[in-house]
Amino acid sequence: MSEKPACFVGIDVSKAHLDVGREGADEVERFANDEGGREQCVRRLKEWRPTLVVMEATGGLEGSLAALLVVKGVEVSIVNPRQVRDFAKATGVLAKTDAVDARVLARFAAAIRPEPRALKDEELMLLDAVLTRRRQILEMIVAERNRLAGNPPKKVARTIREHIDWLRRQLKHTNNDIDGQIRESPVWRDRVELMTTVTGVGQITAFTLLADLPELGLLDGRKISALSGVCPYNRDSGRRRGKRMIHGGRGTVRAALYMAALVASRHNPVI
Repeated sequence: MSEKPACFVGIDVSKAHLDVGREGADEVERFANDEGGREQCVRRLKEWRPTLVVMEATGGLEGSLAALLVVKGVEVSIVNPRQVRDFAKATGVLAKTDAVDARVLARFAAAIRPEPRALKDEELMLLDAVLTRRRQILEMIVAERNRLAGNPPKKVARTIREHIDWLRRQLKHTNNDIDGQIRESPVWRDRVELMTTVTGVGQITAFTLLADLPELGLLDGRKISALSGVCPYNRDSGRRRGKRMIHGGRGTVRAALYMAALVASRHNPVI
């Protein structure tokens, strides 16, 4: 019995639409990015029986479709947009439209074959959403503090201070939500307790690793360091030996690990 031919699919996700392309095909199909459109998209993909579906990380817009596809048994990989643009330039594709992006993603899937990522269950996705909201609140607090440092008029300064106070209350509520979610799950609680035994790793770092690095414990150290964005890559050419540098990976994980490493360098004798 002959094996079915490999089928690689790229999906360009926008707020309004899903543009779906297949490697080797010029035609790109479009679906609405709503509940009904995503269901239609999944039914179409099930007809194609894709080997792998690739989408770019788009700040969360891709999450609903990715989860739906994995539940339906379709292997999905969410990739860094910069990797895809570098690939497009390397293959001579300079134009950028939704249809072009879908075809490039399909070609990227066929050529690179990135590993499908672990599916986040419903609770983990909720924790991820709450952590994202926490980061947004912190960013707003920093932005308001910067505005206050610019010595605005007294009336404006008063409204900024009131907003900062309100944001701090929201941050406290969000932290309580995160703590509550962790306490309700014995497995999560045990994992957080284990991670926080390392000097420098606090609860927020542990929560971030739980939500944004679900592969932790399932892959070896090299792959985990690459996913985290802390893996140093060679920069050699001929006899030249360049400086090893890290890049790529998941920004939220790398940022959390940076703060953990900074604290550990001051308080953990081993580091």
